[in-house]
Amino acid sequence: MKIININKEQPLQHTEETVLVLGYFDALHRGHKVLFERAQKLARQKGLKVAVLTFPESPQLAFSRFKPELLNHINYPEKRFAKFKEYGVDQLYLTEFTSAFSQISSDDFINHFIKGLNAKAVVIGFDYKFGHNKTNSDYLERNFDGQVITVPEVTYQGEKISSTRIRKLIKQGEVAQVNDLLGYEFSTRGIVVHGDARGRTIGFPTANLAPIDRTHLPADGVYVADVLVGGRRYRSMTSVGKNITFGGTELRLEANIFDFERDIYGETIEILWLSKIRDMVKFNGIDDLIAELKADKEIALNYRKNIVKS
Repeated sequence: MKIININKEQPLQHTEETVLVLGYFDALHRGHKVLFERAQKLARQKGLKVAVLTFPESPQLAFSRFKPELLNHINYPEKRFAKFKEYGVDQLYLTEFTSAFSQISSDDFINHFIKGLNAKAVVIGFDYKFGHNKTNSDYLERNFDGQVITVPEVTYQGEKISSTRIRKLIKQGEVAQVNDLLGYEFSTRGIVVHGDARGRTIGFPTANLAPIDRTHLPADGVYVADVLVGGRRYRSMTSVGKNITFGGTELRLEANIFDFERDIYGETIEILWLSKIRDMVKFNGIDDLIAELKADKEIALNYRKNIVKS
């Protein structure tokens, strides 16, 4: 898959004919996957390449009052790009969503970005809008001489699958539902750093992580999670939040990795969030904490739920 940065000012001269998929695609969830399945099918039928035009950052940065969470993503860039490739994308075009971009007319968007990328067909979601006046698919069908495929709403448990819904569930700690909507596991990467080493003294050593990506973290709590270390997958119970039993005031991300003993300081590992076990609780003493951790471990060891993939 080729990744190509483009902008409105530069001329686009791409000779390969494409099926062009349009959208932001932060989550690349099961609803998005349907668009790419349609694009792949059409590309095979017509001998075309599958291309995507999207943005590296949220378009909301150009419209909304700034909040730090606007810089966060559901997937870190490398994972997002890998999913595009998995979904059959041959050419990934990235352009910045700026104030100037938001003022592009619908006709200029069609002429520069759709025709300029040699699209013979376009695939969009039912709620896709483009141009400064937020034109819909009807306008595109009237003013683009190629094929326009509009994919209808995709639902799960009676509600639209959307990135907004997924972000809300992440904030609530409902990571099992997040995975069902994504069709794969929501994850967080971090570098293993030194912490207080308190877990080691009570029989539950943890890998303390410093997150390295601008991705959303689930709500404070203890979770069943798998951990990727050096290409191998291990079960764990992983906590995110302040260590309130010991008077902690800083956010901590800690993974107690089962059947794992070697030191991995400085290594980057990935947490695959599977299910929430409980909220963070302040315990009366060490004995109560150890008893709860033993119960948490049993839950994590016995967790076997598979995510929904279709």
